Amino acid sequence: MQPWIATAAALSLTAWLGLGSAPARAETVIKFSHVVAEGTPKGQGALLFKKLAEERLPGQVKVEVYPNSQLFGDAKEMEALALGDVHLIAPSLSKFDKFTKQLQVFDLPFLFDDVAAVDRFQASEAGQALLTSMTDLGFLGLGYWHNGMKQLSAGKPLRTPADAAGLKFRIQASDVLLAQFEALGANPQKMAFAEVYQALQVGTVDGQENTWSNIFTQKFYEVQPYITETNHGIIDYMIVANAEFWTGLPDDVRTELETIMDEVNLEVNRLAEELNQQDKQKIIDSGRSEIVELTPEERAAWVETMQPVWDQFKEDIGEELIDAARAANTAS
Repeated sequence: MQPWIATAAALSLTAWLGLGSAPARAETVIKFSHVVAEGTPKGQGALLFKKLAEERLPGQVKVEVYPNSQLFGDAKEMEALALGDVHLIAPSLSKFDKFTKQLQVFDLPFLFDDVAAVDRFQASEAGQALLTSMTDLGFLGLGYWHNGMKQLSAGKPLRTPADAAGLKFRIQASDVLLAQFEALGANPQKMAFAEVYQALQVGTVDGQENTWSNIFTQKFYEVQPYITETNHGIIDYMIVANAEFWTGLPDDVRTELETIMDEVNLEVNRLAEELNQQDKQKIIDSGRSEIVELTPEERAAWVETMQPVWDQFKEDIGEELIDAARAANTAS
């Protein structure tokens, strides 16, 4: 046999056996950890991301979702992300004040008129720039997820700011929220989300602030006989990736995952208001908690009492950023 014939035969056999092809890429496991129930907007978003990622990238990506603080509570999840113990988290925007003061803008009381205004601000140039404001620390924002507007719950009706004076309120680890309740003459207590139900049940704290979906899914309404509909702030999340992990993904995989994430962002934000209204009605139907509706004059008193918090944090956040957020209250 001529040498060139033997060589060609060997190459054909190698190709047929697949020995000369590039090795198949190993499946990438993405650990997505969060602290709320699966029935919340965040919980539904994590499951939808998993579903779409595994459908469109079969054998290439596996997403493991860990809800309800199964892996890490909200006090530990940022550290876990930085260490690479998880790859995606969706913390409340209140959790980032240790890393950038700009994101404190979302905690300012009575800044946004409604969720639509939040949407407009987050989609703006200023809002989008916040997603990459922590990349030097290893955190890359992939988008925002709505939870909803915050309400106040307590063991007694809260109609005026004076009604909150002296009460102990659980808050997230946010200096702005600390100042917000201090402006009311209340006693704010920073506490992990997973600890709140028991703290309310045994009286460690007297009240808390949250969205309808969180109040319902965490059963806070069972141990809080009054919920005042204040809509005084927003609880939203930033989807954050470990920057080194995310940028290290193969280009085609990362591009597809970012496309999927954009789709999930839209669906979560559509779903959030629907779930909040459904859960508000479930609380009403339960008869366990009375919803206190404020008159315009009563609400104005809350706005006036909390207004000094803006001036307190204006320098840290940046007046231009606050102005951009306020401008979002007017639809263009």
